[in-house]
Order: sequence, then structure tokens, then C-alpha cells
Amino acid sequence: MPETESSGFSRVCSFCGRRVPRKVAVCRCGAEIGEDQNPLETPTPAAQPAPSSISSPAVLIVVALVTVALGAFWMKRPGPSPAPRAAVPALVRAIDESADSTLLTPAPALPADASVPAPVPSGAVAVPPPLPAAPSLPSLEDVVSRIMPAVVLVETSSGRGSGFFVSADTLITNVHVVGANSSVTIRRMGGATAPARVAASSPEFDIAVLKISSPEAGQAVISLGSALNARVGQDVIAIGSALGTLQNTVTRGIISALRQSGSATLIQTDAAVNPGNSGGPLLDRAGVALGITTMGYSGRQGLNFAVAAEHAKALLEGRPVPVAAPVNRGDDLRALSPTVPSAAEQVRTAGAQVLEQALTQLARQSQVMDDYWARFRKACYEGRVVSAGLDHEWFALFDDRAMQGAVAPGCGATFADVRKRATDLRDAVIAADEAARRAGIYPGVRRDTRRKYRLDYPGFDR
Repeated sequence: MPETESSGFSRVCSFCGRRVPRKVAVCRCGAEIGEDQNPLETPTPAAQPAPSSISSPAVLIVVALVTVALGAFWMKRPGPSPAPRAAVPALVRAIDESADSTLLTPAPALPADASVPAPVPSGAVAVPPPLPAAPSLPSLEDVVSRIMPAVVLVETSSGRGSGFFVSADTLITNVHVVGANSSVTIRRMGGATAPARVAASSPEFDIAVLKISSPEAGQAVISLGSALNARVGQDVIAIGSALGTLQNTVTRGIISALRQSGSATLIQTDAAVNPGNSGGPLLDRAGVALGITTMGYSGRQGLNFAVAAEHAKALLEGRPVPVAAPVNRGDDLRALSPTVPSAAEQVRTAGAQVLEQALTQLARQSQVMDDYWARFRKACYEGRVVSAGLDHEWFALFDDRAMQGAVAPGCGATFADVRKRATDLRDAVIAADEAARRAGIYPGVRRDTRRKYRLDYPGFDR
């Protein structure tokens, strides 16, 4: 057997390191090592070769074969039956390096077009993706133009105010706007008018519900929101008929506070509110009514109030009007009436009532004058009378160009009497208008009141 092979028939010389047959007593180096008498016995530990010297290809092959056999045996061991393939979710392996453990978590499903984010380096802070942008509100101009047609002027025999549609045939306004009337007139943004009846009212909360019998198709409406969700400092918009004549006036302000007046919750705002705004909506930036403008301190800037929309909702639904928990209790508001007029406004209100009463009587006299004029025309007047655009034909007596004819002979005294009666009526209208002017009633209000009773004629001033 060659010297390089590992065999039980050779040994190593302790002097030169050469392998020497066990039966040879003298090594080639000349050293006497003696003859080994037991060549088949395992060498003593002192005579065993170093580990590096016994590693041979044969040993490695044997070790590999044993390892493969053990692996095959292990793989054939019976074990628990695996779960059905369809019941096992996809798994991803997450390594918790701090605990040196392996966690198995379900892999989230990804859309087909989704991209897998790049892994975050160890020790780096992951930046969360940006949140989606909040939807932007429409511009203030768009909000106002959308809701403007829902706001109307409310006219009664005793005054004017505002109101707004909450459905095609239903409006909200103030009790102090409709007064004791069972019906009112609403004037739309375009000038068209329509009668409306008072369907319900709650004097305690100064809210009245109006109904119209012929709703328009596509009528713009305003949704009722919640005053209790409003925040101090929030932007609000007020729309109404300022001074009773400036229809659809828009003002802007903020919510100053939420207050309590008896059982009513009120929104305090610095949005400009004037007489005539009562009954109009107080809106948020989305055009939702948070309240109904109801009162303010005259002569004090930025102290105006709207009753909470919750009270109007309850009245519309026919249920008890809610009593909200007070937000800012103010006992001084308990005595605050729906309108707190100054001395000048009290005079103006009284003057408007006097004007209405005077023109009501003069309207009746003008109807009697219509009959008298018709008999005169038939018996005593020959020719043409230009009366286009006149509420009463006898108004032509105050315009020489309108009387294009002649009085019949023998009717001079009758004509004089007709003229005197017409002049007396004209003078009474002028006197009533002058009294209203001195009471501080605005020119537009006086003109509209004369038109209401068909007693407005520019020729009266000639």
C-alpha cells in the first residue's frame, strides 16, 4: 500500500516523520524504532496521526452519503396533514431583529397597477404618504349666486321683512315680520310676487312658516343646518331686504358667540343686519342656514342675532321646539324683544302704520271717484283721454296733454266738481306721503306703498 494511504499496516517514525511498515525496526533515517509485534491492533493515541493527515476523499464521500441518507429518512417521516392550499393565505416574512424572531403576517392584496414601495433602510424613519387634500369649498360668489334666488322680500300691511325657501312651497320668516296677518305677499328676486299663507308660527322663538299654493319649477332652496355645530370665529353670510327696500342685500361677518334667550338659542354675529333683514337666513360658507336673522341692538355696531335653525326644523316637523343647553348664558337677553328699535325707528314704524291707514282710506275714495269719472265721461266729455300706464283714468286731469277732447256744453259745473274731487284726493295722497317722509320713512318704502294702493302718479307733484 502506498505511504500516503491511511492503513493499519504502517506507522510514523517519530524522528523523521516518514511512514514505516510496522514490521520494520530501523527507519531509513537510521533511527531504531523497533518492530511492532501487533500490526492489526489500533495504534495508541500517542502514535495517532494529526486530524489533518487523516482527511482523505474516501472519508468525505462516506460522510456525504450518510448525510444524504439521514436527510431522506427525515423527509419520509409521517407528519400532520398540511391544510388545503386554497385555505392558506399568502404570507410574508417580517424579521424582528430586536427580538431575533420570525413573524408571519398575511400579505395585503395589491391592485394590478400598484407599485411596491422601496424597502426602508435599517435605522431610517419611514415617511408616511401625504394625506389626500380636503375638498375645497366653492367660492363665495358661487355660493351667493346659487342661494340668492331662495331669499324673498315679505310684504304685509304693516311692514316688510325677509324670508327664504326651505322647499319648493315652504318658506321661513319671523313672527314679527308677518305680525297678526294670516297671509302675506312674497316678492322674488326677479320682482314677481305671490301670495303666501301663514301655516305655522312660534312666537316664543320668533319663527313663522309660510306656504305658497303655486310653487315654481326648479325653485332654489336653502338647507337648514345646526347652530350647535357652529364655532365662534366661523365665517357667516346674511342675506335680506335691508331697510325693506334693498332686496337681496348680502353682508359678511363671523360668529361672535352662541347665547341663550329664555328657551331660544341665538347666534350672535357681527354681520351687518338692518331693519328689513329680519326673517332672512344666516348662512355658513357652504350656503347652509345656521339661523334665522331675528333681532339686533340698534345704534350698536356688530350686535346682531339669529335664532338657531334647530327651532325652525322642529316647527317644520310639527314636533316640540327643542330647548338647547345654554352656551353663554346671558340673562340680559331674556328681555331682548325680537326688535329693539331706537327712538327714530319707533317713529318710523309708527309713521309707516299711519301711511298704510291713510292710503287704505284714500284707495276706497279713489274707487268711488272711478265711478263718478265714468259717468262724467259718458255724459259730458267728447274726445279722447290718453290713460296708458295710469292706475286711474281720472289721473289725466293733472296732465293737459292727456285730455285730448272737450267738455260738452252745459257740463261746466259737473266738470269743475269732478276736478275738485280729484284734486282733493291728490292733495290727501301728497299730505300722507309728506307725513311719512317726516317720520323718516325711506323714499322707496313710500313709493312702494303708494303703488300697492294704486295711488302713485308723478303728475301729483306738478
